[in-house]
Amino acid sequence: MNFRPILIVPGEQKSIFFEIFFKSINARKVISPIILICSKKNLNHESKKFKFKGKIKQLSFTEIYKKKLQNKKIYLLDIPNKSPEFYVKNCFKTAFDLLKKGITNKIINGPINKTKTLNKKYLGVTEYIADSFKKKKFAMLIYNPELSVCPITTHLPLGLVKKYITKKILREKILIIDDFYKKFLKIKPKIAVTGLNPHCESILKFNEDEKIIYPVINSLKNKINLKGPFPSDTIFLKKNRERFDVIIGMYHDQVLGPIKTLFEYDAINITLGLPFIRITPDHGPNEKMIGKNKSNPISLINALNFLDKK
Repeated sequence: MNFRPILIVPGEQKSIFFEIFFKSINARKVISPIILICSKKNLNHESKKFKFKGKIKQLSFTEIYKKKLQNKKIYLLDIPNKSPEFYVKNCFKTAFDLLKKGITNKIINGPINKTKTLNKKYLGVTEYIADSFKKKKFAMLIYNPELSVCPITTHLPLGLVKKYITKKILREKILIIDDFYKKFLKIKPKIAVTGLNPHCESILKFNEDEKIIYPVINSLKNKINLKGPFPSDTIFLKKNRERFDVIIGMYHDQVLGPIKTLFEYDAINITLGLPFIRITPDHGPNEKMIGKNKSNPISLINALNFLDKK
């Protein structure tokens, strides 16, 4: 049985991605075909640097639509780096074309410099990809089989968070997460929702926990396994977090700080609500680690495990 290929966009050329990629391939035999979408020149340089002895076959853009890709093989679509400013976006655009034409429904992207590549137009890659496929409803899930988290707002400055905590947005994210767990993972998730304010209390007249978060939970709790709002300073205590599959928080560091403290890099970032599965390893370009050969590949290994043979 031939499985659909996993597309991989390595991202920034100045990053640790190829180090963790070659470590991952050496540590774990991937059955599904892999298509790397990047510069051949850069790939050759990196493979020599990390003494990768495996074979990578280059494909033309016509071959990829006609050729039957073999399991356990790694392929390359060469994207020349003629303009560093547009290189990463050109790699993504190529991947998007393949996804739209049904070549596969699986993609992994490496880290990118949000300020340089996205020109501050998007909060992050999650929003960039969702917009490229005209998807308004999506969610960022940091997934670990033991416990996952989702921030309602992603890479938003803290001063703007309150503005984007609405009943509509909160309800959409909860339903997207519940649907993903039921359809893709085949389980009925137990979901907790944190409050926005300390102890879910506020000295202000308008308390978001009472006026927004609680009403949404109350309207959905008979349809899905949903509880809250919980104070975020206690929901991650062992006796509390063990009761849930997912904890939804109101802002990025409220839930990503605890999840990374618990699992470090043993988690993957999945974008929900797209017509395909998009995963990125849970780390950035980490330029300071380039060349030190000390980067942990576990997040990419988990991403490959999640998508392989699907």
